[in-house]
Amino acid sequence: MPRPRVGDEIELMVDDLAFGGAGVGRDDGFVVFVADAAPGERVRARVRKSRRRHAEAELVEVLGEPGPARREPPCPYVPRCGGCRLQHLDYPVTLDAKRRQVVEHLARIGGLSDVDVRPVDAAEPRLGYRNKMEYSFAPSPDGGPSLGLHARGRWDEVLDLSSCLIASPRLDAVRASVRGWAETSGLDPYDQREQRGDLRHLVLREGTATGEALATLVTSDGARIAEAVDALAPRLAERHPDLVGVLHAVNPGVAESTQGLDSRVVWGGDTFAERVRGVELRMSATAFFQTNTHMTETLYGRVAEAAGLDGGQVLYDLFAGAGAIGVALGREAREVVAIEIQPEAVEDARRNARDNGLSAHRALCGDVGTVLREMREELPDPDVAIVDPPRAGLNGKAIRRLLEFAPPTLVYVSCQPATFAENAAKFVDGGYALEYVQPVDMFPQTPHIEAVARFTRTRARSAV
Repeated sequence: MPRPRVGDEIELMVDDLAFGGAGVGRDDGFVVFVADAAPGERVRARVRKSRRRHAEAELVEVLGEPGPARREPPCPYVPRCGGCRLQHLDYPVTLDAKRRQVVEHLARIGGLSDVDVRPVDAAEPRLGYRNKMEYSFAPSPDGGPSLGLHARGRWDEVLDLSSCLIASPRLDAVRASVRGWAETSGLDPYDQREQRGDLRHLVLREGTATGEALATLVTSDGARIAEAVDALAPRLAERHPDLVGVLHAVNPGVAESTQGLDSRVVWGGDTFAERVRGVELRMSATAFFQTNTHMTETLYGRVAEAAGLDGGQVLYDLFAGAGAIGVALGREAREVVAIEIQPEAVEDARRNARDNGLSAHRALCGDVGTVLREMREELPDPDVAIVDPPRAGLNGKAIRRLLEFAPPTLVYVSCQPATFAENAAKFVDGGYALEYVQPVDMFPQTPHIEAVARFTRTRARSAV
């Protein structure tokens, strides 16, 4: 098939949505992914990348009538912003696409067909739901500071937002206050191209159910910067009574990172509280928790359903973060073993178990695969294991250890269908049946897909 060249403008019919949110069409049989296109549209698109088996293109114009799935995005920054890529589509269309993408990944990557992938649990609300936001500073064209989100596909351009529709109103208000302070602070926004400047990121966390919020300002190093942040903190706390802490983290390097940095408490404390499934969780600034508290209730309900706990089981909570799943389900288990690699999160998990009256709960710090191997003789056999890994999924070591422990029920919480499909195939080869997958729309307006899968052991493990 002829392959289009970079810069070519082509006309094609868009038939479907790909993982990532782009429309899928064919130019003389050659697959082309068109950003911002909707199914059912004939479009003109400009090729920006051309690979051996597919091309990527940007939408130039819709030819004729818009597709039946297209709608007017509520956010004025679409499509320039790199965050929401599905705001131009009717919501039911995005749910159907997400379900089909899970099915396709399981079949194509995992070789698993005829899996019971259930209809996606729809999100409510669909705007203002994020309880965590990471904003970036950058120089604006007029020479002042920009504070917002990166432009789509750009590491060096930040959109100076007046508001973000998927951020909670509480966090959006704090962002606006910090943005105003930055203009008069005497500090320079960090220029990633020049690799110099003072202000780098603003990380905001919120307990949606409690109203508590935590702000972390990430800057370059320097006494002058620290003094300015010290002056900001009490003013910020006075303006926003829901703030329970203001932290200052220092990034002395060139990498754009908000994790693993030295930090100090400038005002208040370094934790915030959240409630889910009847338990209160206290978490540190960097601890993992789902970014949509409203849908976390639904997600954990699906996890509990898949786990099938009745009070008599030993529950493993792997990649436990601040221990949220294990603590939320712990009253339905006989004993909980939580494993997490981040020391601060492990301390959070221990405190959360203690504060919620779970005496038969132990949180262990370390890599999941390593801890399971080194403590094999000390740990009780699991009846149910819940894994909630990062986007990269489970590595081979963790899978081998789980197959050695062979819990009768395995619940996998996935945030990336490709790595989940790879892992699922290995569990099936290792003696498990994949009973069903329940997608949950944790991130409406975006292509991200969360899912809960239930595996049950059917035979002794195979070699992995």
